[in-house]
Amino acid sequence: MLGILRQRAIDGASTLRRTRFALVSARSYAAGAKEMTVRDALNSAIDEEMSADPKVFVMGEEVGQYQGAYKITKGLLEKYGPERVYDTPITEAGFTGIGVGAAYAGLKPVVEFMTFNFSMQAIDHIINSAAKSNYMSAGQINVPIVFRGPNGAAAGVGAQHSQCYAAWYASVPGLKVLAPYSAEDARGLLKAAIRDPDPVVFLENELLYGESFPISEEALDSSFCLPIGKAKIEREGKDVTIVTFSKMVGFALKAAEKLAEEGISAEVINLRSIRPLDRATINASVRKTSRLVTVEEGFPQHGVCAEICASVVEESFSYLDAPVERIAGADVPMPYAANLERLALPQIEDIVRASKRACYRSK
Repeated sequence: MLGILRQRAIDGASTLRRTRFALVSARSYAAGAKEMTVRDALNSAIDEEMSADPKVFVMGEEVGQYQGAYKITKGLLEKYGPERVYDTPITEAGFTGIGVGAAYAGLKPVVEFMTFNFSMQAIDHIINSAAKSNYMSAGQINVPIVFRGPNGAAAGVGAQHSQCYAAWYASVPGLKVLAPYSAEDARGLLKAAIRDPDPVVFLENELLYGESFPISEEALDSSFCLPIGKAKIEREGKDVTIVTFSKMVGFALKAAEKLAEEGISAEVINLRSIRPLDRATINASVRKTSRLVTVEEGFPQHGVCAEICASVVEESFSYLDAPVERIAGADVPMPYAANLERLALPQIEDIVRASKRACYRSK
């Protein structure tokens, strides 16, 4: 509601983090900073963790001799041999079950799905075996396994290969769900996922693999690691909060630039972690800006954005000066035709329009 007079404050109690995680604050990069593609960031993270821990191994379809469908595992077979880089048959249910069993025995598998759409073949092992075993064993069994691969829409691959699984897996207790945007995200979060004692679903984006991002010397260090459960403020602002993850972070940043041209200061939050969700950072931002726009490529019903909106309504409702705006993919299977595919996914102009509505600046 308008005219809030009470003090805007958030409970100062900080969330306990594992000491092995290094908290990395948002930073500005100088001109000429080093750059790295998301593909190379993921590859280097796996390589360094395999080098540091002999229990880490990679398995999946074409991860070895072909060096990965998207070349994320390039060079690993030659360096570590077939005992630690396993080419599997085309049987997601089979090799995922083997991976979970290996994690039961104390190894640290990194299981690659050629696309997360294929993970549905293995969803019983992911949810009923990996996610629930620690609870059902009263904490006696840890399942240190990473399920990784491209998630969400790519380009022209149709309804069966374009789905976002963030909301699916984030609804499951016992799983941690991460979604990197930049090269720094990819390196730091994948390292954290591999070191974590619990199962982690690591959702990448095919269209980001070839994109280059500035990367700091700190992020290039082999000990670098990002905290699971902590979002990053990519751009500070005071008029409206835009919360999103993965590829949509780039769209949100471009929308923020357009909004700035019209005098609207947008704060952009990169979630990084879908489960656990950094509710504190989201609500702190909303209490500052009094407006919220959420963006995701997945379906609108029961989505990640719906959970974020619920959190803000529950914790920061009296700070809102406008209804929350929720942008998501269309509630239809993904069309194959390029023009319809574009209409089915959030676009930069959608974020701009929603932000202007929230600021009562729409025409």
